Amino acid sequence: MDNKRNSCLWFFPYGHNFLFLIMSIGLVEQVLGCAEVCHCEHLIVNCTDKQMEEFPTAIPMDTRQLVLTRNNLTYLPSEELNLLIDLVYLDCSRNILGDSLEATFIALPLVYLDLSHNNLSKITTSTFYLLTSLVVLKLSDNPNLQEIEKDSFANNTGLRHLDLSRTALTYLDVSTVSSLPSLRTLGLSFTPWDCYCPLKEFLKWVMETEVYFIDAENMTCSTPIHIHGLLLKDTEPHINLMCIPNLYERDYLFLGLVGFVIFGSGTIVAWLTGVCVVIYDRLCGSTDDEDEDDEEPPPPPKPKKKDESDV
Repeated sequence: MDNKRNSCLWFFPYGHNFLFLIMSIGLVEQVLGCAEVCHCEHLIVNCTDKQMEEFPTAIPMDTRQLVLTRNNLTYLPSEELNLLIDLVYLDCSRNILGDSLEATFIALPLVYLDLSHNNLSKITTSTFYLLTSLVVLKLSDNPNLQEIEKDSFANNTGLRHLDLSRTALTYLDVSTVSSLPSLRTLGLSFTPWDCYCPLKEFLKWVMETEVYFIDAENMTCSTPIHIHGLLLKDTEPHINLMCIPNLYERDYLFLGLVGFVIFGSGTIVAWLTGVCVVIYDRLCGSTDDEDEDDEEPPPPPKPKKKDESDV
């Protein structure tokens, strides 16, 4: 009995290590395996249209392409997803992903990311900040996507294809897209753009850039009503006319006050100048008179002597 107890006591210090090893083996087997509902082949995992409501856990760690389209995913777990350190292609289109993407993409070398046909409503500066290798980003067909913060793609300098078509965007800061040095293709069609003065710089960029626009004939204004349906590239004369500064009653009062002050100041300056000139002339005139008084009159001419011959 004592020998058995001693053997157990000898093993006990190493028991937690042994237990951790067993759990690690089980975890590795789970991660290196393939989810039953998915098809795994040649570094590609395809889980298309499997009615999944949760992210599949049994995915090979060396997966490079993961397709999760046409499911019912509401979020992407950061821990499981970021174990896939070789993942370059991720298709999560046609799910019901919401705004739970903050801090989701941390250590992924993603080149292709498809989040189209989801339920996104806002993109922030941190959503894709760590995806520095991103080349293709599809955000189209998110009907509730109303806001993309300025500089949301500032760290995605390699981005070449960006699709924002069929969203609820009404405004986009021009620097959000104009600062992308590699951008070649941009989708903005079927989006309810508010073509008012705040959008002027963005509209100007649309007309001048060499970026190719997907479905450009459907890039139109939604408001104001008098240019509803007008192509974005044709808005320049309307937006310039609309954005002429409007003067209100207080503006006219201010301008009148400024004019009165300028006129009054000019009058006073002219009066002072005239006074100075008059004083100067008088001073100069009195000096000249004194100089004339100080001068001696010339001596009278001497009378001519009569010649004796005249006598």
